[in-house]
This record gives sequence, C-alpha cells and structure tokens, in this order.
Amino acid sequence: MTDHLGEANSWSVTRRDMLRAGVAASALSGPALGALAGSTGRDVPDFQATFADGTLQVMAVGAQAFRVRFVSGAVADGHVPPSQMLVRQKGRYHLVRRDMAGATRLELPAIHCEIPHDGSALRFLTPDGRLLLSEQAGTRHMAAHAVRGMPCQRVEQGFISPPEERLYGTGCFQDGHLNLRGLPRRLTQVNTQISLPFLLSSQGYGLLWHNDGMSELNPPDQTIPLQQKAQSGTSQLADVTTTQGNARVELREAVYTGRFSVAAAGRYAFLFDSGGKMTSRYHVEIDGRVLVDHANLWLPPTTSFIAELEPGEHDVRILAGAKDAPILRYGLAAPTTVWRSPVAQAIDYVVIAGPSARQIMEGYRALTGAAPMMPVWTFGYIHCRERFHSSQEILDTAREFRRRRLPVDVMVQDWQYWGAHGWNAMRFDEKNYPDPAGLCHELHGMDLRFMLSVWSKISRDTELGKQFAARGFFISGTDWIDFFNPLAAAFYAESQNRHLGALGIDAWWQDATEPENDDLLGRDTAAGPGERVRLAYPLQVSRTVYEGQRAAFPDRRVMILTRSAFPGQHRYGAATWSGDIGNDWETLRRQVPAGLNMAAAGYPYWTVDAGGFFRPGDGQYTDPAYHARFIRWFQYATFLPLQRVHGYMTNTEFWRYGEQVEAVARIYLDLRYRLLPYIYALAAQASHSGMPLLRPLVFDFPEDGQALDQTGSYMFGDALHVAPVLAPDVTEWPVYLPVWEGGWYDVWTGEHRAGGMTHRVPAPIEHIPLHARAGSILPLGPVVQSTAGALARDLDLLVFPGRDGVARLYEDDGLTYAYEQGGKAEVDLRWDESRHVLTIGARRGHFAGMRPQRQIRIKLVGAEAPPLDGNWSRVISYSGQPVSIALAHSSR
Repeated sequence: MTDHLGEANSWSVTRRDMLRAGVAASALSGPALGALAGSTGRDVPDFQATFADGTLQVMAVGAQAFRVRFVSGAVADGHVPPSQMLVRQKGRYHLVRRDMAGATRLELPAIHCEIPHDGSALRFLTPDGRLLLSEQAGTRHMAAHAVRGMPCQRVEQGFISPPEERLYGTGCFQDGHLNLRGLPRRLTQVNTQISLPFLLSSQGYGLLWHNDGMSELNPPDQTIPLQQKAQSGTSQLADVTTTQGNARVELREAVYTGRFSVAAAGRYAFLFDSGGKMTSRYHVEIDGRVLVDHANLWLPPTTSFIAELEPGEHDVRILAGAKDAPILRYGLAAPTTVWRSPVAQAIDYVVIAGPSARQIMEGYRALTGAAPMMPVWTFGYIHCRERFHSSQEILDTAREFRRRRLPVDVMVQDWQYWGAHGWNAMRFDEKNYPDPAGLCHELHGMDLRFMLSVWSKISRDTELGKQFAARGFFISGTDWIDFFNPLAAAFYAESQNRHLGALGIDAWWQDATEPENDDLLGRDTAAGPGERVRLAYPLQVSRTVYEGQRAAFPDRRVMILTRSAFPGQHRYGAATWSGDIGNDWETLRRQVPAGLNMAAAGYPYWTVDAGGFFRPGDGQYTDPAYHARFIRWFQYATFLPLQRVHGYMTNTEFWRYGEQVEAVARIYLDLRYRLLPYIYALAAQASHSGMPLLRPLVFDFPEDGQALDQTGSYMFGDALHVAPVLAPDVTEWPVYLPVWEGGWYDVWTGEHRAGGMTHRVPAPIEHIPLHARAGSILPLGPVVQSTAGALARDLDLLVFPGRDGVARLYEDDGLTYAYEQGGKAEVDLRWDESRHVLTIGARRGHFAGMRPQRQIRIKLVGAEAPPLDGNWSRVISYSGQPVSIALAHSSR
C-alpha cells in the first residue's frame, strides 16, 4: 500500500476487468448461493423427546450455547433444519448427559441445560449451579396456522425475568428505551427501525429468538377502543423520499380518544400501532399526561412506553395522521420476557452463557460468524449529501475539502444518478457523469474513495429490469429482487460487478434493504410466503453483494452501508445506519439508545445521518440554533463506528454553515483521524472476538446498577467514556462516571474525576464530555488528510494512571484480505501502576508494506497538562523488540 491511491492502483476499466467480474459472479450460481446463508446443516439434536403437544429438541451449538426447538407433533427424521442466522459449527463440544430424579441435564463447559422429564420449563445454569435463565411454566404456546396455503404455527414462549435484570438489544428502534425489561416491541424491518431478535441480559446470558419472520417482544393483549373525534385542522406540506423518488405530501393530523380501566396500581406497558406501514407522529396522552411525543417525516408504525397507573378509569388522547388507524394495546408489565411469532415452524431459540457481556459476544460471534475487517478508509470521514448531481460537483467538493485541509476519505453519490436510464439501472446518466471510471480514478488520485447508492429494486422498464423480469427474478407484485432465489442473487451480483464494480467503485450504499417498508408482507418469494422470511431480506442482499465482490475482485475488501440488518449479516462486511431521521434534539437523544441496542444485539457497525436526514430547509445555513445542534450531532458521530453526515435536499459541507461550524468540525475531524490506531484496533477486536466498538455500560460495569440505567452515555471501545450533549444552550453537562478503581480523566483538560458519581462537566460548544478510565493506554496517530498510509506513521501513547492496564495495537495493509492468511501485526501494551512502567511488547506477525521501525511518543497523563497538547514524557524508537519505559509526570 502506498500513500497515494493513484500510484498504488490503476482503476481504468479493461476488458479483463469486465470478464473477470462477469465470470467470477456467474460462478456464484453454484453452491455458494445455492442455500440460505450460514446454514448449520441438518444437525442431530443431543436430546429429543415427544410429548402430547409436540417434540422437544435440544442441541449444543458451541461450548457455551444450546439451541432449543419445540415442534408441533412428532419429528420423523430427528434433525434440526438449516439456519440463515447461524454458521455451521466445526467439530463437537464435550457434552455430558446426566439423568437425574425428575430431569435430564445436558452439560457443556460453560452452560448446563436442565430438562424436566415432562418437558416443561427448561432451565439454564452455570456450571456452579447459578440460574441463568428459566422458561416460565405454562407459557409455551403453539397453534396451527397457514399463510397462503403454507402450514405454519403461531408460537410463544415466556421466560422468567428477575426484578434486578436489565435487558438490551433487539436492534435500532426509535422509542428511546435502552433497558427493554417488560417493554413491548414489534420487530419489523422499516425505515429507521432495524430488527435483530437478540437480547443481552445483565444476568449473564444472551437469548437469540431464532425466527426469520416478524416477532413480538412482550406483546400486550388488551386493546383500548379508539374513536377519531376530529381532524386537528392543521396540515403541512412536506418533501419526503419515496421508492419512486422525491415527493411532496400533505400531512394532516386527527385526534383519537378512548377510555380504559385497570384493576390494580402498577407499571403498565403500552404498544402504539399507527395502523399503517409508516407514520409521522407519536403523541399519546393518558389523563392529560403526555407519555410519548415524537415527530419525524418517517417513523416506524409502532412505538412503546411504560406508564405508572392507579386503579380505575383512564382517558386516552392521541394525535396521529388523519389517514392512520391507530391501535393502543396495553398490559401489566409482568416479570417475564415473552417472545411471540405469528408465522413460524417451531418455538426456536438459542441461549448463550457469559457470564460477562464480552464472553456472550464471543459466543455469539462463534454462532453467527466473524465480522470481516472493513477497509481502513471506512473509519475516516464519509461525506454524504442528498445529492450530488454530476461528476464535476463531486470532484469540486473533494478538491475543496483538500484545499481547506478538512480530512475526508469517502465521497458518496446518493440516488438518481441513473437519470433517464431508469430506477437503479446500474448505469450513470452520461450527460452528468460522462466518465464514471475516470471519476473514480481522479478521486483515488486525491486519496479518496467512492461509495455509490445501489438499490435492491430495479425498475421493470429499465433495460436491466427487463432482463430480471424475463428470468422471473422479482418478488411477486414488486420491483424488489428475490434474493432468496440463488439464481436471482447471482445475476444481481454479476450485474453489479460488471456494470459498476469494474469501474473502480469502492463501496456500496445498499439502500432500502428492508425492503422498504416491510414490503414482504403479503408477497411470495423463492423461500415461500414473505411472512416466513419477513426480517431476513437484508441479510440475503448483503450476502449477495459481499460474496459477489469477493469472487469478482478478491483483492478488494468489501464495504457495504445498508439501512437494515438481521443476525449474521455482520459477516458480510455490512454496516448500517439509523435511516431517514429528523434533526431535532429529541431525535438526537433517541439515537444514543438506538445505537447501543444495536451493539447489544451483536451488530458491530452502526452510525447515523449526523445533522439529521430531514433538515430545516435553506434556513439551516444561517440559523445559529441549527448550527449548535449540528455541532452536537457531529461530535456524537465522531465516537461512532462510522463518522458521516447526510442531509435531504442539502449541501452538507461544513463551510456552508459558517466559520464556527467549520472550526468545530475541524477539531473533530482531526481527532477522529488521530484516533485511527485506536479505532482500527477496536475493529480488529470486533472481528476477532465479537466485541462491538460502541458499548452500553453493561459491557464494562455490570455490577454498577446506576451505570446500567444510563441511556445517554456509553463506552467507545475499552478506554473512552462518551456523554454526548443532547440539549440546547448548555455550557456544562451532567455525566455519571461508573465505579472504577483509579477513577477517570477528562480527555480535554486532564482533570481527574471519581467514579460512582455524577459530575457537572464543562461542555462548551467545542467540547463533548469525554473521559478515559484509569489504566487506559490510548494510541493516537498524527493529524492527516486521509487514512491512506496513516497506519504506518509514528505513534503517540497516552497513559492514564491509577491502576494496571492493557491494550493492543493491530495493523494490516488496510485494503486486502491478506490478514486472513496471517498478514497482520499485533503489539501488546501493558501499564504497571505500582512500578509506573509501560511495557511495549514484541511485535507479532508481519504484512506487506509494514513499517519496521517507528517513533513512539509517550505521555503519562496528569492534571498539570491537557492530554492532547503534547508535552511528551518520553520519545523512543520502536523496531518490534519488547521495551519497558519508566514514566513520571511531566511538568510544564
């Protein structure tokens, strides 16, 4: 790898490139795409017994996990069917079966499963006998059902949830909740909502609800009758995105009212359903008290909340769309976790033992596959807008970034570049994009990469769409490609690589892979009725693109940005974002728990449209209130797995907002690039062990009950605690720092703060509250304009004293898959608090282009000097041999 992409690679399109793309992709029509992703095969269960109401199957799926299935009737062949979520496990694990009085126990090294002889209420325990999880007796329900002639089952299973338990996960939701215990959620795939049926428990287990169709968590069964009293009289015209392009729609609200009664005081869980595929407002009042109030041009059809109610009658008032048909369901928030699926083949779930969240993620990775290393440029700044209109606009913008010395790595072309060729024709409009290959080449010459928006739907009246239609590759009644059909998937991969990949395009923005919005409902696919695989479509899209590119261009790492996800999709080089969100403070506040629950559900790469997708029109460029909001959005995005902005009908470049926005953005761009060695090591950690880059505090502080309930702060990797400012006009921000021996250090000032308490932390507009925990060793690089060659530069190490600590550096070539064959290098770092000695271990491994020697500057952080201001304690030359350095605080 060289510092200049234009020198390192030639991206002109040759006949060889075209043939290579076509031949390699056509090979995918064989076994690679011949079965659903990641199949575990037809494995034999370790326990099977038939009871009056069905057959129970239990099998070990790793050293720390069991898969449980309860099937209606007898199972003739005694096998467990394939899985889209799980990968086939290599080898068998040491399993002991013990027959005891009243029960059979299956014992793995990290988890035991206790099965009563009557088949009821399975229990899962640690090897020392501590209860991890138990089914709740009498909550296993199955009922025969059919969808357009396909037999299926309505299934439900409940689990006991103790009062002290916190539950996290299920993906990206816009309801603002982090702890999901007792909260209802309906898992559908729609714009701004990503459904991953996985829960992480503070009690030391993970629970994967193994069903590809729509599922419900804690569904309340009582319904409040509602009547539309009157339209509110207010309406507005709004510009929105649709599957046909930009559109202007009228939004008119109505008032709905109802009444219900409860017999006892307590916590009641509510699920609001707008009655449509999407909505634009959640507003629910009970007895005049507003329980939820959130608006956006696109919102998922359902949201949830919990309310404390007294016994007696209660009045409900709802503001919703005049065309909606809202439904409000409720029930007592019970001490159980209930999963329900209306279309399923069996009750099917996987329990993974920890006890730590880190160990649970390791087990989840073993079951669902490893996330590959993203290209190093993924972790630089990704610049988006809706939209560039020509190659010249893209190049002019790129040159202006470089002229202003604002770091950037990726330029993104959003939709409609296809012009008259038709929707997603996989062709550029020649009038505005005369030479797409030349565009890629020029960007590469500026050390920039190019990401292109590509959809999972192709208009049937395009040249390409006619070819798909002739082959029967569309989902019935739609323009969505049937990725469950291996031949359709192979043809899509071949088309994308031949028409676009061969141009030198670096990354794929696979938009609307829900498909938009929950459009498999009522459709038929190659896998059967869409209801059966309603959540799994985005996984198959990402799989198609990833496997297709790896076959066609094996020396390029795949980078996909997509709007939806499903368990196991991370193994296909796919990052996600939170969709077409608004820009207000409430929306920003809700993104923090949304992202943390993505991470808790085992998905390592997630981000947002910083600044909001739907923005306040032309006034945004001069409005100081929006500028402050935009700055806080961008500060938050700096400490996400991907740093990017986006905006509907907006030129999003920082300089368009004036000197202050550009100056503060520069601070965070520079800091993001300085953090590259740290972030890249976190990416390796995600790949190797399953640990997400973004972490709710349960990952690191499971014993600190106050930390477990923090919805507005998180860890970014092992070292950094981040508390985004989520309100206007503040100069300080309340930050709870978790209990931690040695305390915490303000990264801006070096001030030491104790853990286990809330601090009023200075938060001027230039600063996001940012702390490093004692014992952290934070690697930093220099300020650079792109990631090209950045991993090979000299290093700075910030040591935050107060307790012992460890860290690890990771490097590879950043661009290829050579690391899979051992082309990588790692260095362990260790801080000995008692001796005040930093040890830089021996370098392990080698890769092409590795720099054999580098200068390392080291600083022992203290209150006498801000951590980021230089003032180094020691400077050494490191050539891969272990070295120990005694450190003392420097003085000014």
